[in-house]
Amino acid sequence: MRKKVLIHSLVFSPDGVSTAYLYNDIAERFAESGYEVVVLTTTPHYNLVKEELVKQPLIKKWFGLFYESDFKGIKVLHVPQRKFNNTLLRIIGFAYWHALSLLLGLLQSNISLIISPSPPLTLGAVNIIIGKIKGAKVIYNVQEIYPDLLINYSKLKLKPVITLLKKLERFVYNYSDAVTTIDKIFYNTLAPRFKEPSKLVIIPNFVDVDLYKPLPSSSLSLLNKNLFPQDERILKVMYAGNIGHAQDWKPLIEVAKLLIGDPIEFWIIGEGVMKNQLQSEILENKLLNIHLIPYQPREYMPALIAYADIHFIFMSPEMEGQGFPSKVYSIMACAKPLLIISGKDTPIFNFLNLVNCAFLVNEGSMEEKCSAIVYFLRSSYEDKSHLITLGANGFREIQGCYTKASVTKQYVDLSDKLLNI
Repeated sequence: MRKKVLIHSLVFSPDGVSTAYLYNDIAERFAESGYEVVVLTTTPHYNLVKEELVKQPLIKKWFGLFYESDFKGIKVLHVPQRKFNNTLLRIIGFAYWHALSLLLGLLQSNISLIISPSPPLTLGAVNIIIGKIKGAKVIYNVQEIYPDLLINYSKLKLKPVITLLKKLERFVYNYSDAVTTIDKIFYNTLAPRFKEPSKLVIIPNFVDVDLYKPLPSSSLSLLNKNLFPQDERILKVMYAGNIGHAQDWKPLIEVAKLLIGDPIEFWIIGEGVMKNQLQSEILENKLLNIHLIPYQPREYMPALIAYADIHFIFMSPEMEGQGFPSKVYSIMACAKPLLIISGKDTPIFNFLNLVNCAFLVNEGSMEEKCSAIVYFLRSSYEDKSHLITLGANGFREIQGCYTKASVTKQYVDLSDKLLNI
């Protein structure tokens, strides 16, 4: 009989966010490797893509208590979830998701393995309960380090809450059968928190190189020319992704001010909690060199990456040590260079510094950082050959170590080992 794996994730197809795409591919790889796969997730609520909802319709079950869909032959169970502005409603929705997920997980028969990503940390605890009752192995995948990120970003000071979160973290790590994390810096941070550090394994994230790859200029015909004019006289600098708190938007505004009148323009594509504030600052400072564009369908992303000369990610100082933007791999796979602000000894700096595919800014005051970026962009406008070299370096690194095929196999191999297959 085939082994059955339950993938339990906050997001999954048809939600249009990076973790959903990551786990879509992992689920497919397990199915291709002979596992029976069931996914337990939420209804799409992070990034609703109407086209994806049409392709993967949700069917009401138990009078709407939960929904079911089909993802490429894989059964997906969706617990209703919405984005609430009200804190109390968010807490109630979060608790409802956990309670119903626990019930639905326990109702699954013959589960051999449960895999889930962080966040949230509480999901790992739910899976341990399901695993103990069902006799299943549990793998917890640390994509972001909690509670560190919550403590550092929200400036959480309540010692009883911090103590509780840290105890929960250690419970999840020590009672899971294996914990994976995405790079060496994360590994070094987490290892002291384990009774058995041998449980901790590095499996990096990856990119679908069939989708993300260098494209010819003819591919840009897919893009709306009103939003993305094909003007070679302009150096095009882009950010495409969530417009949220993980990024620092102040340097963008300051750099754009300094470059008014230069043939250098910025495109920011996406949605997020910081979009309205960013829009206000752009209007207030009359920054016509910044183009704020709504979310674009995923199938357009390779063309969007190809459109820009360079892609920027300015990490928030409060969050730079606890996460790694998956878009880094997509950009590198398309042979495009990066412009990064992040401190030393952070995951993104540690990774890119060895590859030589990015201009890294990590020291100095805000004024010094912005001046360095302005100088780099003006120099790149005068001579783009260096950008081409950086992009080629990144492309080689992805092809060698971070393809979907090679990395998803590591998840299957780890699972086979735990299950003695």
